[in-house]
Amino acid sequence: MLDALESLAVLPHLLLCDGQGLAHPRRFGIACHVGVLTGLPAIGVAKSRLIGEHAALPREQGARVPLTDAGERIGTVLRTREGVKPLYISPGHKISHRSAVHYVLKCITRYRLPETTRAAHHLASTA
Repeated sequence: MLDALESLAVLPHLLLCDGQGLAHPRRFGIACHVGVLTGLPAIGVAKSRLIGEHAALPREQGARVPLTDAGERIGTVLRTREGVKPLYISPGHKISHRSAVHYVLKCITRYRLPETTRAAHHLASTA
């Protein structure tokens, strides 16, 4: 990841990582690692829950509930499209829970995943 970032002509202002941030057993997932090493704000955007508990999530688009572990808020469970599986959003570095959800929602179009993640998956599968 670091090599890929170094090869960019223009560095991003924000990283959306396909994995966890605080929502990790050690409270330091891939979004935390990359954020700390680069100094960039980073968000973990995971397709599955690694740890934590949450209340029932309504089916409508934009529904969200806190993800907690041992009484600590570690992320947000977010439904990006009506009736689809939720995403697990967790701060990685230099970003709040609220801002993390805000930016992820700004990257959602017609699909469950943020466009940044969809583009990365497409690029990786065609390489």
